[in-house]
Amino acid sequence: MTPILPSLFDYKAWADNDMMAVLCAPVDAAKQPAHHKAIRLMNHIHVVDKIFIAHLTGAQHGYTATNTPETPSPEQLSWDMADTAAWLKDYAGRISTDKLQEAVTFTFTDGDRGNMTRLEMLLHLHAHGTYHRGQVSQMLKDAGLTPPRELLTRMLHTQEPQRRTH
Repeated sequence: MTPILPSLFDYKAWADNDMMAVLCAPVDAAKQPAHHKAIRLMNHIHVVDKIFIAHLTGAQHGYTATNTPETPSPEQLSWDMADTAAWLKDYAGRISTDKLQEAVTFTFTDGDRGNMTRLEMLLHLHAHGTYHRGQVSQMLKDAGLTPPRELLTRMLHTQEPQRRTH
């Protein structure tokens, strides 16, 4: 197991949770369209996480697209994302270095075949979430809402305030 992976998934969980806290707050009617799009994009992150968890475990995921037809409530999505984050953090913390290099063949939702190592899949999920949370942040800014500041330094200093004193 590489020690950086659990840290990457701690960060992903923290950033997803921070964004969902903003999206769970009430918004006025004028901001509802942007708010809805932001929830849809966060749901996309969650669905892709679930799809790749299925690839990692050899399970069937049942998704035919990288988003769901219905939009979950922000509260439900927060709970679902927290469950997925816990699974990813646990997996990243216990997988062996040898297993990380194992290639897995799978089928994308569009029917194309894919092959990635377990490490590549995990790195994809981290980068994918970061990319789309950045898009959500811009959507929120454009709608006059304040997104969270997604910074590793912020997470570290929030979780370990003593870092500020050294």
